[in-house]
Amino acid sequence: MSQSRRILITGLSSHWGGRLAQVLESDPEIETIIGVDVEDPRHELERTEFVHVGIEDALLRRIIRAAGVDTVVDTRLQADAVLPGTGPAREAGAAGTRTVLAACAGRDSPVRKVVLKSSSQFYGTGRDDPAFFTEEMAAARRGRTWLEREVVEAEAAVAEFARDHPGAIVTALRCAPAIGPQVRSAHVALLGLPMVPTILGFDPRWQFVHEDDLVGALAHAVAHGLPGPYNVAGDGVLALSEVISLLGKAPLPVLPPWGTVFAAVQLRRLGLRVPVEMLRDLRHGRGLDNRRLKAAGYRYRYTTREAVLKLRAHQRLRPLLGRGGDGYVYEREVEEFLRWSPSVQAAERAGPATPEAGRAPGGPASGLGPPAGADGLDDLSEHELLEIISSLETGAMRRLREYEAATRARAGVLAALDHQLALRTSYEP
Repeated sequence: MSQSRRILITGLSSHWGGRLAQVLESDPEIETIIGVDVEDPRHELERTEFVHVGIEDALLRRIIRAAGVDTVVDTRLQADAVLPGTGPAREAGAAGTRTVLAACAGRDSPVRKVVLKSSSQFYGTGRDDPAFFTEEMAAARRGRTWLEREVVEAEAAVAEFARDHPGAIVTALRCAPAIGPQVRSAHVALLGLPMVPTILGFDPRWQFVHEDDLVGALAHAVAHGLPGPYNVAGDGVLALSEVISLLGKAPLPVLPPWGTVFAAVQLRRLGLRVPVEMLRDLRHGRGLDNRRLKAAGYRYRYTTREAVLKLRAHQRLRPLLGRGGDGYVYEREVEEFLRWSPSVQAAERAGPATPEAGRAPGGPASGLGPPAGADGLDDLSEHELLEIISSLETGAMRRLREYEAATRARAGVLAALDHQLALRTSYEP
């Protein structure tokens, strides 16, 4: 069995769980998508069924068996240093992975595939690292920080499950740091500063994966049989100085090569938190060999360099994006009405209604002026804008159209915005 039909996603309220559900919903071969989490979803979903439940063996086991789940995708593993290593972060660690695997086990279990969103933190970071880590390389240092240990222990649990269930396909995706317009992470936060702190005398190699490629790799693992670990990273590595230059920023070598942790503590008192994992990345960096996943049929959309350039474009659009308030809010009663009401189902069978007057998708939104601090938008080329338009929220897209029409009025940009707004409007009530 490779193609999945009935899928359960843990961590549906996370960025990765929600985005994966959105991608899987577009696959007509998938019959059922179920998401579980202790918080409400943050992404708008059409046919994903949400169950408000934590990582509890007995409850997950009941859901899996009752729904005939054949594939479980665990997206909850906390593998980024942006969160402290206590509280909710610990609940999203290796112990949670073991609980999920326990719910998938048993002779009566319908589960035939398990996918874990893991992290390149599995390999650690050190001065003697190879140029590129391959999947065959073990975690040599066995986790020197809490975050690294959690990832190593989670993967050990997955490997043990694979040995005990030879008939199941078990996949671990070791993801490089992800960057993108919607990603919250230590790397994105650091690169979002006006000047990027560095360690004096060090220029480490950095490698990223664009958020679209990370979600794409998860969906690829769901659709195909990929047993074992796979590195997920864009082609190419960049020196940190190159990353900073591509973002149009300047380095700030404020961290000394010795006593770096002490210096980072002083920065924390000034409001700049630099976790210990980030300090290691600022000193040594890490490279991943991504050939195994490509050999398994996955085609990356972005190289490391292209992912950084797209981040640059979004950073310059931040004044526009920051005025949104367009985020999705989950309302259980409304969702249940839209999904199960006979009235809604009858209306869907009757076909789409005529759009309301005054909601022409291409026109500027009433009362929305040019965004504050929009001077940086004029530096973006037409190609850069066309690359990122589809990832904008609807409100930000309308503000961008109004600003573009009032300033440079490039036909290609306006046409792309009108097309995307027409698509969005066709799905809006």
